[in-house]
Amino acid sequence: MSKKPSTFERMMKDTSFKKEFNKQYKEFLLSELIIALMEHDGKSVRKLASECGLSTNVINKLRTGKQEDIKLSNFVSISESCGYHLCLQKNDEIIPIQLVRD
Repeated sequence: MSKKPSTFERMMKDTSFKKEFNKQYKEFLLSELIIALMEHDGKSVRKLASECGLSTNVINKLRTGKQEDIKLSNFVSISESCGYHLCLQKNDEIIPIQLVRD
């Protein structure tokens, strides 16, 4: 006997639904990542914004998922402010992503 697909599985077959779902899921992941970085480092919105040179409004929009996109330089700045370093990795090759400071 074959298993009947779930409602989610059936809906994901609809290409327009799947496209919108994937877009919103990526935004959700960004929001969750920013929240996790801040919580792990004990940063408040105000402190993180000050350290990154961003407004508290931008940080809040990122945390709540209202900000749909983020500049790479801002993401690197937020990550570094929380003690993380970004890199690209392909197999054994690792390329660090660092901001050039004035």
